Amino acid sequence: MSKLEVLTPANSQLIFIDQQPQMAFGVQSIDRQTLKNNVVGLAKAAKIFGIPTTITTVETESFSGNTFPELLAVYPENDILERSSMNSWDDQNVRDALAKNAATGRKKIVVAGLWTEVCNTTFALSALRDVPDYEIYMVADASGGTSSDAHKYAMDRMVQAGVIPVTWQQVLLEWQRDWARRETYDAVTTLVKEHSGAYGMGIDYAYTHVHKAPERVTHGKRIGPNPAK
Repeated sequence: MSKLEVLTPANSQLIFIDQQPQMAFGVQSIDRQTLKNNVVGLAKAAKIFGIPTTITTVETESFSGNTFPELLAVYPENDILERSSMNSWDDQNVRDALAKNAATGRKKIVVAGLWTEVCNTTFALSALRDVPDYEIYMVADASGGTSSDAHKYAMDRMVQAGVIPVTWQQVLLEWQRDWARRETYDAVTTLVKEHSGAYGMGIDYAYTHVHKAPERVTHGKRIGPNPAK
């Protein structure tokens, strides 16, 4: 496998690391509501394309709290792999889950986690050291650090080690690749409308005002204008 090969639904797997409230409380590198939006958008993208997804947590009961419910709602059937170590690679259940997916050709591991400078970095460096065949794609805007510098320099350190930096929407569109792929077209555009901000607004505008499609929601009558006298 080559880093020049783009992400596809057949060569990718996804891991969420410690997307838990106590970890999010410490995030300062990204607005936390934006972070959650991006995490859930990424999860829904993976679901659309059938990407095997691992969810791992650290010290849920004693410190970190339960995984974001919006994330778990995307994967109600998934087991959650609990750890004590800050480094997910230290847990055999995590290694086994990744290896099982990699055995089917999914050696490109997409990662979104908290915090960038600890849990993400130690996992990425350790996985690449022990399994050189793996490729790590770090989703920068679905991860967060305790400061902008902490996030930036952690990303820099990982890139120097061979990690590929990406954003969640980049991953989504790389998986889609071609708008002629009609089997996922509707689901992807629906996801974009819900989670992609101005991009999604633009799709709504184009559908309704250019292509004259009906609005996505029903609403009351539009009344007016009625200039005051």
